[in-house]
Amino acid sequence: MNIKRISAIAAVVGAGALILAGCTTTSGGGNSGSDAPSTAPSDAAVLGPKVDKSLSGTITAGGSSAQANAETAWTAAFQGTQASGVTVNYDKSQGSGGGVTNWLNGSYDFAGSDAALNPTQLASAKTLCVGGEPVDIPAYLSGVAIIFHLDGVTSLNLSSATIAKIFTLQIKTWDDAAIKADNPKATLPSTPITVVTRSDGSGTTANFTKYLHDTQGTIFTQAVGTAWPVPGTSGQQGGSGVVNAVTAGTGTIGYADQSSIGSATAASVSGTGKDFVKYSAEGATEAFDSAATVQAQGEGDMTEVIDYSKITGTSAYPIPLLSYVITCTVHKDATQGKLTQGYLGYVLSTQGQQVGNKNAGAAPLPNSVLKQAQKTIATIK
Repeated sequence: MNIKRISAIAAVVGAGALILAGCTTTSGGGNSGSDAPSTAPSDAAVLGPKVDKSLSGTITAGGSSAQANAETAWTAAFQGTQASGVTVNYDKSQGSGGGVTNWLNGSYDFAGSDAALNPTQLASAKTLCVGGEPVDIPAYLSGVAIIFHLDGVTSLNLSSATIAKIFTLQIKTWDDAAIKADNPKATLPSTPITVVTRSDGSGTTANFTKYLHDTQGTIFTQAVGTAWPVPGTSGQQGGSGVVNAVTAGTGTIGYADQSSIGSATAASVSGTGKDFVKYSAEGATEAFDSAATVQAQGEGDMTEVIDYSKITGTSAYPIPLLSYVITCTVHKDATQGKLTQGYLGYVLSTQGQQVGNKNAGAAPLPNSVLKQAQKTIATIK
């Protein structure tokens, strides 16, 4: 467990005197059937506020395409077991950048984003959240997959140095010595490499560029951010655009959230260590818990910073992706605030995280994060 996160959470709780109101501790949380957790959570309790089943209305949200499959699963479970009168419309076509922009414009009740608010966005958000605070709440944990399509090759190991050189266009063909060194038993063709990246503002790009910067800063010297910084790649709209371009092409490679890759082939990757690791939900949780620290940007905020250089070992996945729900603690419309509180309270419960794991391959967030999230969500109105 990350000691710095525990200390930071304790400080936030003490400073804000936040009270977790209306919580219930049960073994089933009111859910049943296929959506129930297959194993008991580590603290033997389902975390989350008791949802008012009489809630009725529409929540409008959008942003992160990485969250899309999990949002679909959460919405179905929330409507089916918690509040059947609530409709959740989540627009994944916007990407993280568009989601935050639309939220700042007042079009969304919450935004999904794979990157926390930056200082400029935070300043605008304080104007939006009159009487309250803008908050970044971790909601979805997965991994950035490095996907490829290469005739005759179904398995590939890629070190962080090799990945950095491919995506900065320093490695141009599949039989390059660096790729051969990572895959001494593979037969690699001399065909050109086509690098596929995101053309839109993308939190997945922000996570991936930080991984490259943290693990291979002398190779990847470009800026970390939501815009892909290296010209000359094949830019595609959205994670689905990247996946489609990679799978439809030949000699292609790209990056996308693990939950969105479908039948695409993903490489085993390394960080600063020598181990090549395939994605697993458990591996993403292990990596996050060892390398993320809280850097709160205000009262109730839960911004986390992942230092990818600290992720090592044979099971921790080297490129975890953390995605947030971003909202105001005080909404202009109290009804929308109540709806948002109910829905996000379910998403950030142990039960909600298990639904995301089962239906979208998401990695459940540690209980220490869920507990603090419930405290922040309890202040939403």
